[in-house]
Amino acid sequence: MLSTDTQDDLAAEAARLDASDPLAGFRERFYLPGADTIYLDGNSLGLLSRDAEASLRQTVDAWRDLAIGGWTDAPDPWFYLPERLASLLAPLVGAAPDEVIATGSTTVNLHQLLATFFDPTEPLRNKILSDAIAFPSDIYAIESQLRLRGLDPRTHLAFVASSDGRTLTDADIATAFTPDVQIAILPSVVYASGQLLDMAGITRAAHKRGIRIGWDCSHSIGALPHSLSAWDADFAFWCHYKYLNAGPGAVGGLYVNRRYHGHLPGLAGWFSSRKDRQFAMSHTLTPAEGAGALQIGTPHILSLAPLIGALGLLAEAGIEPLRRKSLALTAFLRKAIEARLSRYGVTIATPVEDGRRGGHLALVHPEAAALSRALRQAGVIPDYRPPDIIRLAPVALYNTFADCHRAVERLQRLLEYGTHRSQSTATDIIP
Repeated sequence: MLSTDTQDDLAAEAARLDASDPLAGFRERFYLPGADTIYLDGNSLGLLSRDAEASLRQTVDAWRDLAIGGWTDAPDPWFYLPERLASLLAPLVGAAPDEVIATGSTTVNLHQLLATFFDPTEPLRNKILSDAIAFPSDIYAIESQLRLRGLDPRTHLAFVASSDGRTLTDADIATAFTPDVQIAILPSVVYASGQLLDMAGITRAAHKRGIRIGWDCSHSIGALPHSLSAWDADFAFWCHYKYLNAGPGAVGGLYVNRRYHGHLPGLAGWFSSRKDRQFAMSHTLTPAEGAGALQIGTPHILSLAPLIGALGLLAEAGIEPLRRKSLALTAFLRKAIEARLSRYGVTIATPVEDGRRGGHLALVHPEAAALSRALRQAGVIPDYRPPDIIRLAPVALYNTFADCHRAVERLQRLLEYGTHRSQSTATDIIP
């Protein structure tokens, strides 16, 4: 057992940090789970805020009251809603509003971006590079795009190696930037470990070798600031249901560097049109001048609506203060884990340095699957990833330092008494 003094010290530190937290008031604007439940899975699905609920209700009301008139007369006219949301998203990714659009989903947007930017006719550059621990859906999309072009993924999809199966090194990434690679798709934050990559440095390295680079920002947007345009990224894509709390299956987003504006989209559709030409009903597409050209079908208005309130709330809090609190939360969580759980064989895969970690910590334990299930039954909602990782994501908008302390306390009890060993195996773990 940990000494009572150490337990008391951690509890007191959590209380002090919560008492001085300038963002503490935002917690009240979210629908939290039961009083005895600690939600640490915001890196998979963020909680519902009253702000997001209000903007969804307002949109439903507009549909009821205005019917088709909602396209032009709703408080946020639906016809322009993707562009309106782009103006709110742009500061979060460090871009101009016309470089961003709210559209599609993570995988659909990756398909669109590859359809637009991958040119297999370049004889000496016809490979796409990903990484050995990429989120699976990115690989599915890349392989599909290669097959659609008559290319074999076994020879035209390359990978950055991972020596530990959890993190990537700058050296291994640079080694993978070979002359036959045309496009690289990498994560801003590695989903399994929470490692934050050096996006600026890696982008420079790619461009020095003539490689276009696209970033999957799904595990970073809303948790930390980005400077995509200053870094000169070629394109990026992401979801809005994690740290941006826009709801399950929320419409995603993408970024296209301004130097590519005016290009025809690889997958054209109704909303690829320039707004003033969309209803000319011409069979010749006049594409939107910015990232909006990569839209395809009619916007999913009811799935966009919560993002209005969610982004307003996040703008009020400010991404820099949110990042500071996120780093403080994960630093405190690490301290508590190392003090209370290391004796039970728990280690942390996430890098220690502030500049190398995203918004969650990845705990490693051989019984992670059973522990994850037991934690849920003990009132802590984590996230499990095979074969041995428990992800804990204290979200700056609604989690507290006391949440982190109490979660570690409950995990220690499970480990101490071995009660998790009676729990289900990995096949039963909720994703």
